[in-house]
Amino acid sequence: MTAPTARPANAPLPGLSFPPKAVFDAQALPAAVSAALWRGDQLGSAVARVFPSGFEALDAVLPGGGWPGHSLTEILIAHSGTLEWRLLGSLLRDVCAAGRSVVLVGPPRQPHVPGLRLAGLNDKQLVWIQAETPAERLWSAEQLIKANACGALIAWLPQVRAEQIRRLQVLAAGCEAPVFVCRPASAAQESSAAPLRLLARVGLDWELLVDVFKRKGPPLEATLRLPSVPAGLQNILTPRLRLPSALLPREPVRVLIVDREAEHALVRTPVAPAERRHRIPH
Repeated sequence: MTAPTARPANAPLPGLSFPPKAVFDAQALPAAVSAALWRGDQLGSAVARVFPSGFEALDAVLPGGGWPGHSLTEILIAHSGTLEWRLLGSLLRDVCAAGRSVVLVGPPRQPHVPGLRLAGLNDKQLVWIQAETPAERLWSAEQLIKANACGALIAWLPQVRAEQIRRLQVLAAGCEAPVFVCRPASAAQESSAAPLRLLARVGLDWELLVDVFKRKGPPLEATLRLPSVPAGLQNILTPRLRLPSALLPREPVRVLIVDREAEHALVRTPVAPAERRHRIPH
């Protein structure tokens, strides 16, 4: 009796044939489906309408080239109530110019109407909702997103939980206007369902330092430096004061110390406080 011949493991079975391997072609898909697909190493394209941020460097790294509609955006700031206006000022001006309303839910400080007018915002288009408790702020934001009745929504929710952010994101998918949730900078260590998250802080030369640490695309390692002079200072700052970093000393300050007993002057570099503490007297 002849022993059966061993068959390679990857050899096809006799009498069976397989169709050729299909090649995936994203271009053959409908435009809406193709726009919704993206690779993790590529910047996502716009599925819905986007709104220009007013900063070319920021638009270049945002999916679709601007603030997204039908979505939720988180802005994390250490001291909320000031930088939000500088970061979102251009968008809010466009919304007011289009005759739409900008709704503010629970801002930490009362909006300064003269300052907003200097920034080009029409105070008649601003709606301020005084919601004190976290539950009131969250409920107000949810109802406004469901109503889809404003041109932009900014809600300050410092104590919002992860499941509540997830609910807001689900609701924002049906809202055409951009929805922003402002939270403390410490929230960067927490997970969030928001597709776009930014950390903003102030720079030395009248600029905003922005880290886009979550987006539809590869991580952004570099910090963006966005020029942003407050509206009330644009016309009074001299060219010298527009670059405060140039006014800082670049070399250690040398102090002239006069020794009365020796009757001569000694020039010494001041000792740093850390060195002074650890110096052993002798």
